[in-house]
Order: sequence, then C-alpha cells, then structure tokens
Amino acid sequence: MKTIVITGGSSGIGASAARALRAQGHTVVITGRSPETTRLASSIGADAYLVDFAKLSDVRAFAEKLLAKYRRIDVLVNNVGGVVNTRQLTVDGHEKTFQVNHLGGFLLTLLLRERLEASNATIINTASKAHQMGGRLDFDDLENAKRYSAWNAYGSAKLMNILHAAELNRRFKGIRAVSFHPGVVATGFAREGSSALKALYSGLLAKMFMISPEKGADTLVWLATSTDWTPGEYYVKRKPGKRSRQSRDVDGASRLWDVSEQMVR
Repeated sequence: MKTIVITGGSSGIGASAARALRAQGHTVVITGRSPETTRLASSIGADAYLVDFAKLSDVRAFAEKLLAKYRRIDVLVNNVGGVVNTRQLTVDGHEKTFQVNHLGGFLLTLLLRERLEASNATIINTASKAHQMGGRLDFDDLENAKRYSAWNAYGSAKLMNILHAAELNRRFKGIRAVSFHPGVVATGFAREGSSALKALYSGLLAKMFMISPEKGADTLVWLATSTDWTPGEYYVKRKPGKRSRQSRDVDGASRLWDVSEQMVR
C-alpha cells in the first residue's frame, strides 16, 4: 500500500480521490483550509492538515510535518487550485492565482525532493484544458501585473502545472511526474471567481452539463495507482490529451523552474 498526499483534498476531485484511495487501503494525507478537512479525514480514516497555499510559510511548515511523520511519500498530488476574480497579492507579495495554483505546489515538491526521490514517487499535477484558452507563458508578466483576467491567469497557471510536471522528470531522479485534466467538474474551485462563474459552477447548468467530482477524480486515481502511462504527458480521460504549443516548450519549462526557484528562496 502507498502513502499518498493530496493537496486541496477536502472537497471536489481531491476529496473524491481521497475516498477512493482510502477504500483501496492506501494511507492518505489531505490538506484544506476549512474544518471540513478534518471532518472528511476522520470519516474516511485519512490524515489532515490545514494549509493555506496563499501563505508560503504554511507550505514550508506542512513539508516539515510530512518529512517528520512519513518515511515514504509514494504519491504527491498537487491539486490545490482556483480562480480569483480580481488581482490580489498574497502575504508573500505574489499574485494569488499564480501562487495558489503554481508556486505553492512547486515549493512543496521542491522541499520534499529527497523523500520523493528516495520513494521513487509519482507526482501528479492537476492541470486543465483552460491552459489552451488564454494560458500563456510570458516571463515579462508571469504574475499578471500588466493585464489581469481571472480566466487567463488561471489558464496560465494550469499551463505552468503541465510544464512543471514535465520538467520534474528531467530534474528529479527516480520519480515519475504527470499532469491531467479532470474534466469540467461541478466543484467549488470558482468560489473566489466572478458572480457569473460561481453561478455557473453551483447552479442548474452545473447539474446539467458538468460531471461529478467522482468522475473527475477517475484519471487521478488511475495515475496514482497505475504505471500504465507516460511520464511528462498530459492526460484527459486516461488518454494523452490535446495540448497547446507552449505546453511542449522544453526551454520554457526549464526557465519557469529556474524563475520559480528564485521566487521561493
């Protein structure tokens, strides 16, 4: 059985994956920001930690706790994410969408490097088809200071998730990293988005056209428990998905890593 860490595991696809993986007998660790995190963990027999990825100090503290308690980390799922309607800065001075969706997970993975390599771990980044719709890698404006659109900022961060997973296979030894799109899932990821986006993800349209968190978690559970996939690839419904040109940019992935590493020092 594996030790599996799922960030953003208190709701949505993270919670659904946690339930499924615990049912298989794996040790599961989840993070969240609300009391629901501990309630869910208690109900399924998982471990829970309250972590706010808009605070890099929280991420550092969480990494220390993981290293102190778990001798192995077989799977790390960087699943925290969301849309932020207006441009906001975190306590660390970074644009919130960028930090929560990319930089926080990047830092956590970096801090756990030695344990992940020793465990021959699988690292899974929750990306999105949104990377094809407004996602861009602009090193002159990584944090969306020149122009801010909630959806474009989110798409750009999801592009970074794909590039991060690909670059992990080149930087870390003995690991397998991958990214995936869960589908258009009826979750609370838009809780900080515009009124229209929140209505879309919580109203009648969500029930009619969006898939359940359980279906959205299917590819995640498969990636966490199988080796029948290609490291560095981007998956949709257990198959390689269509990707933007920038998501295949090896030089861009390398540069993004270097810039991100400077930001979290």
